[in-house]
Amino acid sequence: MAPRTTVAFATCSLLPEGSDDVQILTGALASLGVGAEAVSWDAEVDWSRYDLVVIRSTWDYTARRDEFVAWAESLPRVLNPAGVVRWNTDKRYLRELAEAGVPIVPTLWDPDDIPSGWPEYVVKPAVSIGSRDTARWGPGEEDAARAHLRSLRDAGRTVMVQPYLRAVDTAGETALVFCEGEYSHAGRKAQILSAGAGVQGPVRDDPARGQVTASTATEAELALAGRALSAVPGGEDLLYARVDMIPGPDGAPLLIELELTEPNLYLQHDPGSPDRFAKAIAARL
Repeated sequence: MAPRTTVAFATCSLLPEGSDDVQILTGALASLGVGAEAVSWDAEVDWSRYDLVVIRSTWDYTARRDEFVAWAESLPRVLNPAGVVRWNTDKRYLRELAEAGVPIVPTLWDPDDIPSGWPEYVVKPAVSIGSRDTARWGPGEEDAARAHLRSLRDAGRTVMVQPYLRAVDTAGETALVFCEGEYSHAGRKAQILSAGAGVQGPVRDDPARGQVTASTATEAELALAGRALSAVPGGEDLLYARVDMIPGPDGAPLLIELELTEPNLYLQHDPGSPDRFAKAIAARL
């Protein structure tokens, strides 16, 4: 007999069956006798029929963030918690973390012009996922960079400008994945933004960008992740977290993003992680 469906993995209409993570976790939960299914977050669904909604591949919400947050807040039981979702879906949370002493990539917020002191820099909106509307700019591209900055501001979007750190091209980004507040595993993400390419579109649509391989966290990376997670408002109830970082000019890790809403958890890169997360979800029921 198939297990009764008690868990909804929230996804989007672009991925009606959910991401790889969703499909892996559905199988892992079934082995524990827990039924789960993927459901688009904006579908006409009676969400109260589920014992728990776990937000996963809701990767189309950025143009409707207010609607998405309101949906999360309307759910009887959702993880991560709706308050965390509201806080985390606008990257201005990085400013709060910096004020709390967490080392982040230097960031200009809503600048009037492009920076003059950085050889290369990244322009992106504060509400975005998968490098949407994001570009790496360098010498000779000032006009295009200004047009990018202006287009985001004219659309009423908060803009972030950060130096392009060269370690991205060599070391890549390191993503530390946490389950119930405990370190689970890590992945190494290759370069996403190419020099001279302008706005390249979502990384999910281009398998040649941001390829992920298994990695091992260093003590310095674990320490940074711990500092960032301890500063999250309501962070004591996180089911999952992904902490993305990159080496700064001196080699010390800097936080680039804290993914608490719909991160890819790279479960296929750690054999023990599906069972680990499935047991954590089952324990929440």
